[in-house]
Amino acid sequence: MALNNRMNSRQRVLASINHRQPDRVPIDLGATPSSGISAIAYHNLKEYLGITEGHTRVYDVVQELAQPEDVILERFHVDALDIGRLFNTDDSDWYDIQLPNGPQVQYPSWFHPRRLADGTLEAYSPDGALIAKRPPYATFYDQTYFPYLDGYPSDYSDLPSVMPKVLWAGLVHSPWDHAGEPDFWEQLRAKAIYLRENTDKALMVVVGCNLFEWGTFLRRLDNFLMDLLLQPDEVARLLDALVEIHLQTLEKVCNAVGDVVDIARFGDDLGTNQGPFMDPKIYRSLFKPRHKIMLDYVKEHSQMHTFLHSCGSIYRMIPDLIDAGFEILNPVQINSRDMEPERLKQEFGADVTFWGGGANTRDVLNQASPEEVKDHVTELLEIFMPGGGYVFNTVHNILPDVPPENIVAMFEAIEEYSQKMEATQ
Repeated sequence: MALNNRMNSRQRVLASINHRQPDRVPIDLGATPSSGISAIAYHNLKEYLGITEGHTRVYDVVQELAQPEDVILERFHVDALDIGRLFNTDDSDWYDIQLPNGPQVQYPSWFHPRRLADGTLEAYSPDGALIAKRPPYATFYDQTYFPYLDGYPSDYSDLPSVMPKVLWAGLVHSPWDHAGEPDFWEQLRAKAIYLRENTDKALMVVVGCNLFEWGTFLRRLDNFLMDLLLQPDEVARLLDALVEIHLQTLEKVCNAVGDVVDIARFGDDLGTNQGPFMDPKIYRSLFKPRHKIMLDYVKEHSQMHTFLHSCGSIYRMIPDLIDAGFEILNPVQINSRDMEPERLKQEFGADVTFWGGGANTRDVLNQASPEEVKDHVTELLEIFMPGGGYVFNTVHNILPDVPPENIVAMFEAIEEYSQKMEATQ
């Protein structure tokens, strides 16, 4: 391939989102908290590669995800960045901690969980409420506080004050751990512009704006699933209050970085391993119109493409997600029912970009041999890559049990496939 036809990272990602064949496989590792790598796996990978400089910094404390360093991003030709990575860059922003079941890593200086005698870690809100707990030898914090567990309030004037008691908001990753600072939005814009001008990577901002998941965070999953059938009017009232808050956030995001950032990442886990959490009719009635309001706002007020993270089997919902305005789907859980790669690419490959699905993290990347991993990844690339509409990432985060040699084998397979692409163009 002629050198002057070579794309840079941003061009590569945007070409694929626009369903044009890029020059090589676009790659993500760590641009979102659902496309990253656990701190333990990251530590093991660095040791395996003989990288001794730098730190394993846990930027997402709930999931114990590491912030990939430049040396890793460049080694594996990663094409996308989370703009939050330019926050918490000083050594004073971090401190050392020994994980109960793993190596010494660094936690952000604002996060000081209480360690119990058995190794359990507990996290509290500023007013003393226990909001999350990490059992001994686990690698994830569990939610322990559900603000509306006993029922829906008569009005939602208290919603902004109770949301921070949910672990996903109370223990939020960068850049949002700085959102309370008076000049946060100016900082966010300045840092995004710096990345735009000093790297060629595609830029991502994580906006969240969950709807279904916020219902489960506030009411607890079992209650909220029953509410969808038994109290749809109360659900609608809650969703309207959430959309109002989310639109305020989206307005600020669009004003600050909407002309700088390439992709806005939304989240809403809508699927289980066996199918959607709800009948698609319920999604169309309660959630789709409200998703559309937010997505329309982003498209009218920014240059950003819209990205949805939703785990599980969402095959039956994909037509509605596309119609609502989502352009990108992640993590493409190919090991769930009805989520066969061939089916997804054939039926939806022209209308949505698949960001993920590149390696089965449940029982291939963590259990197979390196040779088997390479064959697995190559087979999936041959399905997803033709015609664009694909960005490589694993099925959700790389977890602690993944051997480092399998991570290297995965990236070797991508590089070999990319070389074949370049040779034919």
